[in-house]
Amino acid sequence: MVTDPISPAEPKMRARDVSVFYGPKKAIDKVSIDIPTEFVTAFIGPSGCGKSTFLRTLNRMNDTIASARVEGVIELDGADIYTSGMDVVQLRARVGMVFQKPNPFPKSIYDNIAYGPKIHGLADGKAELDTIVEKSLRRAGLWEEVKDRLNDSGTALSGGQQQRLCIARAIAVDPEVILMDEPCSALDPIATAKIEELIDELRGRFAIVIVTHSMQQAARVSQRTAFFHLGNLVEYGETSQIFTNPHEERTKDYITGRYG
Repeated sequence: MVTDPISPAEPKMRARDVSVFYGPKKAIDKVSIDIPTEFVTAFIGPSGCGKSTFLRTLNRMNDTIASARVEGVIELDGADIYTSGMDVVQLRARVGMVFQKPNPFPKSIYDNIAYGPKIHGLADGKAELDTIVEKSLRRAGLWEEVKDRLNDSGTALSGGQQQRLCIARAIAVDPEVILMDEPCSALDPIATAKIEELIDELRGRFAIVIVTHSMQQAARVSQRTAFFHLGNLVEYGETSQIFTNPHEERTKDYITGRYG
């Protein structure tokens, strides 16, 4: 099942028969899936199953790997993102990414957030930039913690704060989709809980896709779950159904801990 009969809206992103190759090796095999705006979608599966590789096709991050080749169609609002006329810089503003390891720029907290809006021309002058910075930090649940030290380096924050700073940085350019590649794997349980709360608060404002190695996290934060195995999308559906009554034997085996 690739379409989402429960979702009334057109999907924000649509992938059809997407395969990814690294040189001669096929990492993803003909994956088709719809990504809705109104739900958080989780990609789960054992290590090396292709979930992060597929996530990276959604904003052409695989372009940065010389041996990578993508086949098939991926659309954002009906437009194929792999056409030669697609502005990749613009695409990555519309489809933001938060990585596994927090990666703030070696700049001030303020400049981390202001950087994107500046280069994309989203602010007319300092006052508007100030507003965007405050709004982004508020949405990321970080404003109260950093409002008196905006000139401090972003790298001086704790790991959990750095990750929320990276989420605020992604939000600042007003994206339509936020991709999160195991955003909590480097964080302690308290910081993880804050990120999960934040994902819940952002739901519906952005299409959110999260790759997670934690089935418990997928169950907590997502409403749609896609199970990947050996480069294939095995099953996709409502999170509650995937975890309690999966259709596929391989999904059931993974959920019950028989492998992975």
